[in-house]
Amino acid sequence: MNTTLENYKRGLLAGIPIALGYLSVSFTFGIIAITYGLTIWEATLISMTTLTSAGQFAGVQIMTIPGLWLDMLISQLTINVRYSFMSIALSQKLDKRFSGIWRWILGFFITDEIFAVAISEKRITRSFWLGLSTLPWIGWALGTFLGALLGNVLPASVMSALGLAIYGMFVAIVVPVMKEEKAVIIAVVIAAALSTAFKYVPVINKVSIGISISICAIVSAAIVAILYPVEDEDDNNNDAAKTPEIAEGGAA
Repeated sequence: MNTTLENYKRGLLAGIPIALGYLSVSFTFGIIAITYGLTIWEATLISMTTLTSAGQFAGVQIMTIPGLWLDMLISQLTINVRYSFMSIALSQKLDKRFSGIWRWILGFFITDEIFAVAISEKRITRSFWLGLSTLPWIGWALGTFLGALLGNVLPASVMSALGLAIYGMFVAIVVPVMKEEKAVIIAVVIAAALSTAFKYVPVINKVSIGISISICAIVSAAIVAILYPVEDEDDNNNDAAKTPEIAEGGAA
């Protein structure tokens, strides 16, 4: 029991920085949701039940145009499919008690930041994961509520300025990686060029936002994967292991 409580407290402490970040970003989502016509409680409920920043920002835009159910499905699958791969990676480190319905329940809390913290653990227990997820979930929902609430009070100029925060968040996430990986730079440039084309080029600017987001993501990722394939570590290890044998064979 003491170990469980200690793991939960350790998870809570690890989740504080994530919660603070989510509070500010979801505040912007709350404001944007209000500008798109959602109520305070609708915006808050979305954050409480989905917990996906990029998916939510794309989703509220698509929701303003009735009938685009297929677009919504495709865009959300494209944006959020990465969580499936994160789940596979985390499953290799889960404690034996972290099984069955617990995986279904706590799998809801997987985000990029929570994954980044959890994957550094040697063994992930249910109590640690629950502690790690608690404050970020509260921060995301609370930030959305406050943003939606103040969105009805703040002047339009202030709301417009705060609406730029989400773009700042994406820049902060992408730029550090771009400095280290040439492939990421190319992916960003391709995605930006395609997005601009879908916005201004005649004919293709008629494509719905859900489909255009999916096309930009898939095409840019596919091109970079072809140009800069990532070698499998297992293949490298096997090649290294075979090298001495080949040398011996040649010497013989």
